Amino acid sequence: MSSSVNRDPNRSSVTVVIPARFASSRFPGKPLVDLAGRPLIQHVYERVQAVPGLDRIVVATDDVRILEAVNGFGGSALFIDGPFRTGTDRVAAVAERIPGEIFVNLQGDEIVLHPALMTDLIVPFLESGAGMGTLKRRLTSSAEVQNPGVVKVVTDTNGHALYFSRAPIPHTRDGSPGDISAGLYYIHLGIYIYRREILMRYAGLPTGRLEEAEKLEQLRALEQGIPIKVWETGYPSLRIDTPDDVTHAVAALQASSLTQPQEKVVS
Repeated sequence: MSSSVNRDPNRSSVTVVIPARFASSRFPGKPLVDLAGRPLIQHVYERVQAVPGLDRIVVATDDVRILEAVNGFGGSALFIDGPFRTGTDRVAAVAERIPGEIFVNLQGDEIVLHPALMTDLIVPFLESGAGMGTLKRRLTSSAEVQNPGVVKVVTDTNGHALYFSRAPIPHTRDGSPGDISAGLYYIHLGIYIYRREILMRYAGLPTGRLEEAEKLEQLRALEQGIPIKVWETGYPSLRIDTPDDVTHAVAALQASSLTQPQEKVVS
C-alpha cells in the first residue's frame, strides 16, 4: 500500500498524495498520456520517489484505468471516488483513510525535475509552525506573466500569501504590463503541504467566492483566514495542462534524460 523513503524517525510523518482524475475538462485522460514511453502519472510518481524524508506516496484516483496503471509500474494507489471540488478535497479524503500528520498535495500533472524542489517546501514547513504552505518561483518571461494559465502569487515580508491570481499581479502602474525587470512576479507552483487539522478544516469549508471566480482552490483558505506560508524555490518542474503541452514536454523530458538531476533555475 505504501511507498517509503529515507525518513528521519524524529520527524512528523509525511505523506505525498498525487490526485489524478481521468475526466479532466481540458485534457481527458491526461494522467495516462504517453510521455517518452511512460504515462504522465508514472513520471510524476517516480520523481517523488527521489525525495528524501517521506513516509508514503500514494496516487488518489477516481478511475480504475489510472489505478491499474499505477499498480502496473509498482506504485501505490487508492480509489477515491466522489464529487470532490478540488484536488485538496481529494487529499483530505485520503487523510480520512490513512494515518499521517503532514500531507503534501502534488498535482498529477506536475513533474518535479529535481527532488530539491520538494525539499524546499517540506523541510522549512516542518521547521515552522505553519499549518499550510506552498511554493513560488521567480518568473523570467513576460509572456508567462500575461498568461492566465500561469498562476501568480504575491506575499508579505514574512512570506505569507497576500493573494493568488491568474492576472498579472502586482500591477505596475508606471511600468509596462508584464515587465519582469523589477523581479516582482512569481509563479505559484501546484504543490501544497498541510498539517492534518488544517487539511480537514479546509475540506469542511464552503467554496469561496474568489475561489469560484479565479478557479483557484487556495483562495478558499485565504478567504477564511487560513494563512498560507510561501517559500521560494529555484528548481524546475514541468506542468502539463493541455494536449498542446505534450510535444514540448516530451522534448523537455528527453533533453533532461530523467535519470539526471536538473540544475537550479537562474533568476
